[in-house]
Amino acid sequence: MAGNFFNVECPDCENEQIVFGKAASEVACEVCGHTLARPTGGKAAIEGEVLETVEAR
Repeated sequence: MAGNFFNVECPDCENEQIVFGKAASEVACEVCGHTLARPTGGKAAIEGEVLETVEAR
């Protein structure tokens, strides 16, 4: 399974959270519940600011 993980900042509470770039379900912020990523059938639509790409090992 190829894909990247991204460190995303929540636009509401500024919490930083790791999100998979091809998320198959909605990803909510762990602090405030704002949706950070929505599935699109391929790459997820990320709704926060992507701070960095986290490399998989």
